[in-house]
Amino acid sequence: MNFQTWLDTNRDCMYITYRLWNQAVMLDLDATFAALADPTRRAILARLAKGEASVTDLAQPFAMSQPAISKHLKVLERAGLISRGRDAQRRPRRLEARPMRDATRWLENYREFWEAQFRRLDDLLQDLQTGDPMIKKSKIKKQKHARR
Repeated sequence: MNFQTWLDTNRDCMYITYRLWNQAVMLDLDATFAALADPTRRAILARLAKGEASVTDLAQPFAMSQPAISKHLKVLERAGLISRGRDAQRRPRRLEARPMRDATRWLENYREFWEAQFRRLDDLLQDLQTGDPMIKKSKIKKQKHARR
């Protein structure tokens, strides 16, 4: 069986697999962004970027109880942003890079989109500043038609 025949017979299966994979990626992103939404959790991640730390070390700069810090740590663990190690009696937490890398890749697509939009706006402003009335009229007409 050649590749094209295989592809034709398995197209539906591949589509479903892709949709499930995409849904799983989006759920991971949801968990990452939800965890990053809290300033306390972002501060914990900033501390862990310097190296692993115990729960006591992580709780020290905050005016909150140990159970409250533990709840924040559980949210970060569920999002995959931190992991728990084992060092004799200690259970140090450490930063995990994969979820942040995935979120950065996802955001990169939007950064590229907005940079292109800003370049177009810069071009339009530059053309409008040249003082050529024909450029002004044609650009404005094109933009009005593009919005429709």
